[in-house]
Amino acid sequence: MTEREGSSLFGELGRMARTSGAVTGIAARVAGERFLGIKTDQAKHAEDLKSVLGNLKGPMMKVAQFLSTVPDALPPEYAAQLAELQSNAPPMGWAFVKRRMSGELGAEWQTRFASFGHEAVAAASLGQVHRATLPDGREVAVKLQYPDMPSVIEADLRQVKLAMGLYAKLDNAIIQDEIYLELAERFREELDYEREAAQMRLYSAMLAGVPDVNVPEPIAGYTTRRLLTMSWLKGVGFRQWLEGKPSQEARNRLAAALFRAWYVPLYKYGVIHGDPHLGNYQINEAGGLNLLDYGSIRVFPGKFIKGVLDLFGATRDGDFARAKAAYQVWGFAGISDEQVEVLNDWAKFLYQPLMEDRVRPIQPGTGTEFGREVAAKVHEGLKRTGGVKPPREFVLMDRSAIGLGAVFMRLGAELNWCRLFHETIDGFDEAEMVARQQAALRAAGVPAAQ
Repeated sequence: MTEREGSSLFGELGRMARTSGAVTGIAARVAGERFLGIKTDQAKHAEDLKSVLGNLKGPMMKVAQFLSTVPDALPPEYAAQLAELQSNAPPMGWAFVKRRMSGELGAEWQTRFASFGHEAVAAASLGQVHRATLPDGREVAVKLQYPDMPSVIEADLRQVKLAMGLYAKLDNAIIQDEIYLELAERFREELDYEREAAQMRLYSAMLAGVPDVNVPEPIAGYTTRRLLTMSWLKGVGFRQWLEGKPSQEARNRLAAALFRAWYVPLYKYGVIHGDPHLGNYQINEAGGLNLLDYGSIRVFPGKFIKGVLDLFGATRDGDFARAKAAYQVWGFAGISDEQVEVLNDWAKFLYQPLMEDRVRPIQPGTGTEFGREVAAKVHEGLKRTGGVKPPREFVLMDRSAIGLGAVFMRLGAELNWCRLFHETIDGFDEAEMVARQQAALRAAGVPAAQ
């Protein structure tokens, strides 16, 4: 499928008309604060922005969620509001459900279910979920893609590109070309629910035997490019679970499950789940993790994973030359020694908990703005030295590290992160990892990236 297949020009233009005010508004306010000293009511504008993006659904909301996890990318008022977006997309009605289901499974689709809930039980950025029962009694979650999503994707990507272009004129610390390309490719992949079903099978295989992590099973014959049916997992949302004041032991157990759910696939298979957003997992009755969404998945070449581990070793040992070589393997081409020093501050921040063989929080303090102070220092250093161009592979790695770190802080988890980390990396062999990765991708039927 080409990037424009299935999209409509009128759909894109209408979408852009509704979002342009939100995009240019936030850019103007940030610019006014930074360069002109104009004080604006950021809290009020953040509420307006959340309302616009939440009602629109689509990748613009996903970008907002992403930005809310990146320290120093937005003022705190914006980050706090945008972090809540997963529950603010209103569902489509029964008329849409009947049209979508008829289009995907045929006019007699209701005869293929013993029951099918008329009301959506969850509404997200690209689709909504209904609870249903199959004739054999299995309970399932049925995710239906919203109408005209190819047009929505393209319109929102144009706005994202516009916003990035505006920001680039204000700030040269991060050259964003590769970041945009990575986001665009991942968003377009998320339109394909058959791909997501394959990635779900991949995660089921990679996490087999990992304690306290549950992966739903896609249901054959009930899944198409715009419809995904999977086994129903019982659980409650992250915030609801925390409201029940779980014990420290329960918090630590969940944090360990989250750590393994992200990093066992990364270091054993070179695969990362790029969306550690609170709406993408639940806590089940046993206190384990239900990992629900598999649309944003990144597969890395073996040399990149080796570069990640080389940077860890260089950071631990204070080896400047090895660190610079690792950044170059990652794809940071042509960086200066001074820029390496700046980037090392970020690496030290992320790797520090993994280097201390003791029980500790992921970072000191109880706030949820994980890394904001360090990010501001790194940002200023990169701006002073002329800016860097992060490679595409960096985007979801950084997002996952920061997103998970923020969750660990909200949990108040205290674990031996060093031992958890070495549990996943000890015995790493690049060739073996690549062979394991390719075998798992083939078995799950995951198509190659476009």
